Amino acid sequence: MSHEAGRILVVDDEASVRKLLRIGLSSHDYEVIEAGDGAEALRLAVARAPRLVILDLGLPDMDGVDVVRRLREWSAVPVIVLSARDREDDKIGALDAGADDYVTKPFSVAELLARIRVALRRAASPDGAPVFEHNGLRVDHVERRVSLDGAAVALTRKEYALLSELVRHAGRVLTHTHLLRAVWGPGHEHDTQYLRVFVRQLREKLHDDPAQPRWIATESGVGYRWLVNG
Repeated sequence: MSHEAGRILVVDDEASVRKLLRIGLSSHDYEVIEAGDGAEALRLAVARAPRLVILDLGLPDMDGVDVVRRLREWSAVPVIVLSARDREDDKIGALDAGADDYVTKPFSVAELLARIRVALRRAASPDGAPVFEHNGLRVDHVERRVSLDGAAVALTRKEYALLSELVRHAGRVLTHTHLLRAVWGPGHEHDTQYLRVFVRQLREKLHDDPAQPRWIATESGVGYRWLVNG
């Protein structure tokens, strides 16, 4: 059987979950390799070089967040956390450790497949691309100019910095802490009101309705995600 879509490492201590994912992913031409604990996951990540990792947090030998941290010491492979833990602190901890996305159980296989496509597309995009273009929005990182449907969008320095950080990580959930550090610098990690104000201003200038977002989705209690087509 050909596996044109690439190899995915599924890490979960429940055999039933691994089986469900194996069936769902294999039917979309992914090659699936499996691990039931963190040590095996790290070994397979080195030996088999997956294109993406789907990772449970509640592993028998170590916490999944520690697996993410260990992976990030040497690899940029996309990691999607798939966990029954739905507390904001768990999501923030995993994302700040380096996970690219977080999906809670029970989950929709169709939604997970869409998240996988986004993560793989983002990983395949060249880092530091000078221009970001998507659905009529153009962000020129060299000239620091923004246009929407051909019309220039005037942004303040902080608004531009926030937009730039979001589009450079399009499709990925960025936590409040990540954005505050990136845009305002160390020492501002708890100034979430700054972030809310600037996100609101950015949405207004991009004509983005938060109730039906075209660009910026709120991940409640966690952060924001720049939306891309799944």
